[in-house]
Amino acid sequence: MLAPGQKIYLPIKRLVDIGGSLFGIIVLSPILLFALIAGAISFHGHPIFKSIRLGKNEKPFAFYKFRSMKIGAPMKGAEDFTDEEKKKYTTKWGTFIRKTSIDEMLQLFSILKGDMSFIGPRPMLSAELEPELYAARKSFKPTAFEMRPGLSGYAQIVMKRDPDVMEKAKNDSYYVKNFSMWMDIKLFVLSFMVLFGYNAGK
Repeated sequence: MLAPGQKIYLPIKRLVDIGGSLFGIIVLSPILLFALIAGAISFHGHPIFKSIRLGKNEKPFAFYKFRSMKIGAPMKGAEDFTDEEKKKYTTKWGTFIRKTSIDEMLQLFSILKGDMSFIGPRPMLSAELEPELYAARKSFKPTAFEMRPGLSGYAQIVMKRDPDVMEKAKNDSYYVKNFSMWMDIKLFVLSFMVLFGYNAGK
């Protein structure tokens, strides 16, 4: 059950997503074009990685990123790769765009389309490919699937790269229950700070 303030904020959140993503696409277009060309050279004409993710109400949607791993890398959640697998499959270009989050920039188009939001639980793969995370999310109410997935989110800020799926699902549920304009603004600012090495912690 949404609080009165949350009901008022939801359409505002969507308007911010539309305006912000459109602005971001325009401003970042030189970087997007450079990443497309550099990726095409690095991956021999295959610069974009596409996968199917679960969105709001578990509706599948096409999820795009700039490719950072070699073609043929296993399809699984990022936290499921061992350090050896990451070293084996990730190229130097891929390491660079991951560190700078350039690989995530194509998600601006998903935000503009309405499949994603700037802030929300991160989109997961199918229940078959990420069974532990799926089961963890379903064990908390409200579930992460009750909101659009986000480019960044509460769990990512407070946990960083902690692989604990139960804690991640718990934090996603906390966000869905308590989201507000001020929380989103804070998480948006912290997301930029994390890019520059800030450790948000808990």
